[in-house]
Amino acid sequence: MKLQTNIPLQPASKQFGYEESVLLLGSCFAENIGNTLLDNKFQAVVNPYGILFHPLAIERVLQDVYNSTASIEETIFELDGIWKSFIAHSQLNSSSRAALVDKLTEAKEQLAKSIAKASHIFITLGTAWVYQHKETGIAVANCHKVPQKEFVKGILPIEETEASLKRQCAIIQEINPKATIVFTVSPVRHLKDGFVENMRSKAHLISAVHEVCEIKGVQYFPAYELMMDELRDYRFYATDMLHPSQQAIEYIWEKFLEVYAGVYAEPSRSTKAKTTLKEVQSIRQGLSHRPFNASSEQHQEFLRKLRIRIETLQQEYPHIEF
Repeated sequence: MKLQTNIPLQPASKQFGYEESVLLLGSCFAENIGNTLLDNKFQAVVNPYGILFHPLAIERVLQDVYNSTASIEETIFELDGIWKSFIAHSQLNSSSRAALVDKLTEAKEQLAKSIAKASHIFITLGTAWVYQHKETGIAVANCHKVPQKEFVKGILPIEETEASLKRQCAIIQEINPKATIVFTVSPVRHLKDGFVENMRSKAHLISAVHEVCEIKGVQYFPAYELMMDELRDYRFYATDMLHPSQQAIEYIWEKFLEVYAGVYAEPSRSTKAKTTLKEVQSIRQGLSHRPFNASSEQHQEFLRKLRIRIETLQQEYPHIEF
């Protein structure tokens, strides 16, 4: 009896392993995948500016990297004693203007370096709904609890979404022509916009992305479709019924690695990344072990062997730390 429809996936022609660096930008689902990569000791940089939900927010930070003279002064403001920026997530908020400028400068430098050396750049789009700040004209990444009356809300037409994505690709390919650009659409449901409005937004994003995938070196990973078609059950959602559950995230992550790192593919297909990931996960499990008697000779021997395995792994991959 068949109880699930499966989306056929093919291994990407260009894959990454523990030797390569990858960059992930976009919505909170980009953070889910990116943080799982980091937990498993891949070389990943995740959202230097924090979560960015819509195409114009992602384009803005890329434009700032590309244009070295771009000013951030128009983007920063103070509210209730906290300094914030309309182009960054609240995680960069600071208690002083100078501290915020330093964080934004650091984010810009980190993003520039990450684009330049990444083998793959994954961009996850969350919504096509955009809030434009009336005074500055900025399509903000975050409203930062500024009163709603100071913004104009609108949905990006498919054509404008497509144009923004093409500009993003052009910037990335100018900086790093060898990078593979992979777009995904977040499976997170933005129901604050409304049920119908959320589906309309996702449709705009999907339509635009597939036009952009005609560009050489640009691909699409079906995270949204995996959630909607393979995991189409509320048990795969978190308690808020909006975000994928941890089980769903891990399922999509495994599919992601199957395509882009050769991991979790059919048994006959062996990759170095698969072997390294298995060792990383085994070491992490060993480190989390809680012995009955921590001072016993048996446990001390276990720790000694574990240290040797860690050192052996670090000799090949110096970036790995436990």
